[in-house]
Amino acid sequence: MGDPCRVLVLYDHGDLLAALAQEVAAGAQEVAGANVSLLKLPDASREDLLEADAIIIGTPNWTGIKGSLKRWLDTTGDMWEEGLLAGKVGAAFTTSAGRHSGTEFTLLNVLHWELGSGMIIVGLPWTPTMERSGSYYGATAIGGLTDDDRAQGRALGRRVAEIAERLKR
Repeated sequence: MGDPCRVLVLYDHGDLLAALAQEVAAGAQEVAGANVSLLKLPDASREDLLEADAIIIGTPNWTGIKGSLKRWLDTTGDMWEEGLLAGKVGAAFTTSAGRHSGTEFTLLNVLHWELGSGMIIVGLPWTPTMERSGSYYGATAIGGLTDDDRAQGRALGRRVAEIAERLKR
């Protein structure tokens, strides 16, 4: 069967974000053959990015990507120039204190970095759950973690792992 598909769930600080990251990782682990790493900044390394077949990045919404994550991602500019992340599957998730504080903008900030790296972006297809939770750009949680948020997080992780597994084959 070959090497297992490696999924990296990388997230920045925040209790709500950590809880959503756990759900994203749990969804990825549902895919047979997926080897999932759940890493919080600053514990991740550039090597973790290189070894992964899929990278799902989470940041709290601070009206955009959090500065500590942005600084860390900026250290990977040489990887961008060399195309070392091109072809990997990418996705995003975020949490926020309020519904109208730019969660989709934050997701798009992360996806912008992934697109610039040549990654293949995966979002979520629309479901009725999105009327209450989430975005097709990625998984979200606002103010707390609901059952719908958990389901969206697991769905994103599972979808990314399934697509990365198919591409790896």
